[in-house]
Amino acid sequence: MAGTRDFDIIIYGATGFTGRLVAEYLSQHYAGRADAPKWAMAGRSADKLAEVRDLIGAPKDTPLVVADADDPASLDRMAGSATAVLTTVGPYQLYGHELVAACVRAGTAYADLCGEPGWMREMIDTHQDAATASGARITFSCGFDSIPFDLGVHFLQAEAIRRHGKPAPRVKGRVRKMAGGASGGTIASLTETLKAIAKKPSLALLLKSSFALTPGFEGPSQPTGLVPEYDSATGTWTAPFVMAPINTKNVHRTNFLLGHPWGADLVYDEMVMTTIGDAGKAMAEAMAKANPFDPGIKPGDGPSKEQRENGFYDILFIGEYPDGTVIRASVQGDRDPGYGSTSKMLAETGIALLQNQGGGGIWTPGALLGDALVARLTANAGLTFQIED
Repeated sequence: MAGTRDFDIIIYGATGFTGRLVAEYLSQHYAGRADAPKWAMAGRSADKLAEVRDLIGAPKDTPLVVADADDPASLDRMAGSATAVLTTVGPYQLYGHELVAACVRAGTAYADLCGEPGWMREMIDTHQDAATASGARITFSCGFDSIPFDLGVHFLQAEAIRRHGKPAPRVKGRVRKMAGGASGGTIASLTETLKAIAKKPSLALLLKSSFALTPGFEGPSQPTGLVPEYDSATGTWTAPFVMAPINTKNVHRTNFLLGHPWGADLVYDEMVMTTIGDAGKAMAEAMAKANPFDPGIKPGDGPSKEQRENGFYDILFIGEYPDGTVIRASVQGDRDPGYGSTSKMLAETGIALLQNQGGGGIWTPGALLGDALVARLTANAGLTFQIED
């Protein structure tokens, strides 16, 4: 799989908890395979990189690259030596600016785990034209936020068009079951976003819009997803979903980038299913009041291997037509969403970027990689996509 550069993939942030899992996955899953990428581990300290290399059982000759977010020259060298850079170094609004700029300059593919829409919009406005010109494919949100949702809608709508000749204008994303929560990095990103809003109140208006990542396009009014409600489509009460504010924006951006194959009138929301009756209502109300910002979770923290392997998620997608026609699809993952599954999704996005030669620009995984990424995740990363009749 080797290209014209020194490395196919560099994992930047490999000494962090999630970055280590990405490196471990590449080392173990692709060991001895003909399609194994030539990859390297990158971070601020060569000594710490070597420790992690040995800890995960990677080969002793695994290349180590020293790069630091505070040293733009080191980021330029790193970006210029790789076909694709996968970064777990967040919050991205604090540490991501220079790496995106370096990859844009070098024409290097980039993938991250960003769930920070304000920063993402800033990067779109700043780098879209330059990335298009250089051929750099900048791909945000390549973990649990937002691949299962982005590709879940993609998968549902493909079947909807096949069956009915047109996309479903109303799609509901419903988290049916989940074990394992958000990562410490996700919590830190949410916290930094709140700080950014405090400094720049106008940012709140941007973040409130489901179309914050579709410059120049504003679609129809969307459900807020902020209050518990009874959902007749599932027969259960539903509660707000903490990742909906980023996932819904990415779904609409995918539709936008592809020229609205799902319709310019698409209405999409995400909620968490509870159960039926008064018990379901009480549970939904309690979830709505819960504080998603757990101060005990810090970037770099994470669950044990057993906890990751016992985690899972099951997401239902419901497509509805005005005449009452309904189509359902689901996406399941075999590891906890915040770490085990996310690390595999980021790694497989990197492999897909090596094989996909789409044009440069600021992308979503669904818009750039689509069916190819669905196939990779199904074959390698423990995800299941299915139509539920």
